[in-house]
Amino acid sequence: MRFACDTGGTFTDLIVEDDGGLSLYKAPTTPEDPVLGVLDALSLAARDRKMELAAFLSGAEMLIHGTTHAINAIITGKTARTAFLTTKGHPDILVLREGGRIEPFNFRVPYPEPYIPRALTFEIPERIDSDGNVALALDEAAVIDIIARLGKMDIEAVAVCFLWSIANPVHEDRVGELLAEHLPGVPCSLSHILNPALREYRRASAAAIDASLKPLMERYLGSLTGRLTEAGFAGRTLVLTSQGGMIDAGELAAEPIHAINSGPSMGPIAGRHYASSECPEANAIIADTGGTTFDVSLVRGNRIPRTRETWIGQPFRGHMTGFPSIDIKSVGAGGGSIAGVDDGGILHVGPDSAGAVPGPVCYGTGGTEPTLTDACLVLGYLDPDYFLGGAVALDTGAAEAVIQARIAGPLGLDLAPAAAAIVEVATENMVQAIAEITVNQGIDPADAVLIGGGGAAGLNSVFIARRLGCPRVLIPETGAGLSAYGAMISDLTTEFRSIFFTTSEEWDAAGANRVLAALETKCQAFIDGPGSGAAEHRIEFGVEARYASQVWEIEVPLAGNHFDGGADLQKLVEDFHAAHQEIFAINDPDSIVEFVGWTASVGCRLRNGAGGRLISGGGNEPSGSRAIYFEGAGITDTPIHTPAMLAPGKEMSGPAIIETPFTTIVIDAQASFHLTEAGSVNITP
Repeated sequence: MRFACDTGGTFTDLIVEDDGGLSLYKAPTTPEDPVLGVLDALSLAARDRKMELAAFLSGAEMLIHGTTHAINAIITGKTARTAFLTTKGHPDILVLREGGRIEPFNFRVPYPEPYIPRALTFEIPERIDSDGNVALALDEAAVIDIIARLGKMDIEAVAVCFLWSIANPVHEDRVGELLAEHLPGVPCSLSHILNPALREYRRASAAAIDASLKPLMERYLGSLTGRLTEAGFAGRTLVLTSQGGMIDAGELAAEPIHAINSGPSMGPIAGRHYASSECPEANAIIADTGGTTFDVSLVRGNRIPRTRETWIGQPFRGHMTGFPSIDIKSVGAGGGSIAGVDDGGILHVGPDSAGAVPGPVCYGTGGTEPTLTDACLVLGYLDPDYFLGGAVALDTGAAEAVIQARIAGPLGLDLAPAAAAIVEVATENMVQAIAEITVNQGIDPADAVLIGGGGAAGLNSVFIARRLGCPRVLIPETGAGLSAYGAMISDLTTEFRSIFFTTSEEWDAAGANRVLAALETKCQAFIDGPGSGAAEHRIEFGVEARYASQVWEIEVPLAGNHFDGGADLQKLVEDFHAAHQEIFAINDPDSIVEFVGWTASVGCRLRNGAGGRLISGGGNEPSGSRAIYFEGAGITDTPIHTPAMLAPGKEMSGPAIIETPFTTIVIDAQASFHLTEAGSVNITP
C-alpha cells in the first residue's frame, strides 16, 4: 500500500494505492500546522476502511508528499535569519543581480530588496581566478572573526558563494569546515556543492534561498516523519521536487530549495500520462484549479517543458532559484478567489483568496468575502448537500446574501447574473494565464487538449476551452487530485551538474569523457543507494552550449555517455543547431559552438506499471436534476449524472452536471460529452 499526498492552499489531497486500486480523499488544509491536514486525510482513509489509524498506517510501504511549505515561507517572510558570505569586493551580488526590467521606462517601481540584506552580508578575503588558481589565499583569521560576529547576531543559517568556486572549491570547503567548527548546529549552504553552474548571481541566490529554508524544512520534515512514525507509519517518506520527481525526505531537508514548486510540478506528470493514453492531440494544456491558485503547464509532444529562469515572484523583481524546473505559471485564481467591486465599478476576482481559513462564506467557517465557490453555489453548479460527498454542508443563503450585498448591489445586477459575472471574470483570468504560457512556447491552444485537474476544475473548464478554441476537454477520473496522482506515478529523481569548457573548434574529447564518467558515477551511486530495488532506472545526459560570443546557453540532450570520434561531435553540433533553430527560429551553422555545463539526470521507477483506477469515493450518490443558471440561457432544468451512471463511449449532449464526491463538472447546452473507457469525462466544447 502506498500513499500520495499533496498539501494545497485549501485542501490536502490523498490518494491511496492498495492492490492496484486507487482511493481519493480530501481534508481541509491547516495552514498553522500542515502536517495535521496530512494526518486528517489519512484518518479519513482509515475510517473508510473501518480501521484504526495505526493499523492502517502500519500496512503502508511509502508516503509521497507534496508541500507548499517552502514557497509559503519565502512569500510570507518566515524563513531563517540568514547571513551571506562572499568574496571581498563583491558584496552586491544579490543586490545587482543580472540586470533586466519588466517595464524599462517605469521609474516609479522601487529597486527590489536583496534576498539577504546587505547588513547580513560579509566579505571574505580570498580570490580564486577563472582557471581555478588561488589568486589570494583565504584569510582564516578573518573568517573566524566574522563567524564570531555571526554567533552574536542570532544567525540561524549561512550561505557561502565565492567567485569561481566552481573552478576550485577549496576556499568554500574550508569556510564550511570553519562554520561547522565554530558555529555548530547552524546549517550552511555552499554554492559549488548546491549549484555548480556559471554566473555567480544564480549560485549566490540558490545558496541564499537554500540556506534560509534549512531550519524551517528540517523542522517541518522532522515533524512530518516523526508524527507519522508516532501514528504507526513505518514506511519510506518521499517528498516531491520542482523538477517533477521525488527524493527522500532527509535528502530534501539537506537541499530544501528543491521543494519550492513541490506540489504543482506533479500536475504535468499526471497530465502527460492521461494525454498520451487518451488524446490524439500532440499537445496538452494542464490546468490545475485548486482553492487558492490556478496552475498552468504544458505537455508538448509528450515532453514536459522546463525553464531555467525560475523566479520566486516577478521576473527581475523577485528572486531567482538558479535551478531548472518544470515550467508552471501560477495565478491567484481558484475556488476561494475573492470577488469585489472597486471604486470605479469594475468587478475583480482574485488574486486574494479565502483559502482554507476562513474559507468561502458558504463554508460557514468565518469567511466574509464573496468567492468563486459562493458564486457557483448561487448558480446551482454545486449541490449544497453533496459537497465533498456530503461531508460538508454549504450555506446557500449566506452565499446569496454576500453576493447580493457586495457584487449585485454595487453593479446594479440581479443575483444570478452577478454570480455569473464572477465566474466569467475568473474564467477570463484563467484564459489569459493559459494564453501567455502557450503563446510563449509557440503553441496554438486550438491544437491542444485542455486537461482539467483540481477540485474546482470542472466548474468552468468547458468555458475556458471554448474561449481558447480547444477541441477537447478531458477531466480525468483522478482529476480532483491530479497532483497527488502525479506523485503516485512519478519517479525517484535527481540531477548532477559539472562545469567543463571546450569548443567545437578546439574539442577536448578526453576532458568531456572524463566529466561524463564522473557524472555517471554519481548517478550510479544514486541508483545503488536511494534507488536500490527500483523496477527500472535511466540516466540521461545533456550539455549547456552556445555560439561563440553568446551570453546564454541552451541545453542539448546527449545521445550517449561518451564521445568516440569526430562523428559524435558532429552529431552534437548538429543537434545544437537544430535546438537553436527550434527555440529562436534562427541558427548559424558556420559559427563555433562552445560547451560549458554538463548534466546527468537519473530516474528510478519504484513501481511496475503506471496508474490505476479509482475504486472508491464514498458519500451518497446524486441523481435527478436541479435548476442551473447558464449565462445566455437563464435558469435551466439540468440532469445530474455520476460517472457510474454513464455508459463508456456513449455520446451525450448538454446541459448536464457530472458530480463525484470531490468535483463537479458543469456542461452547458452547447457542449457534448462521453465517458472514456479509462473513466475520464471527454467533453467537446
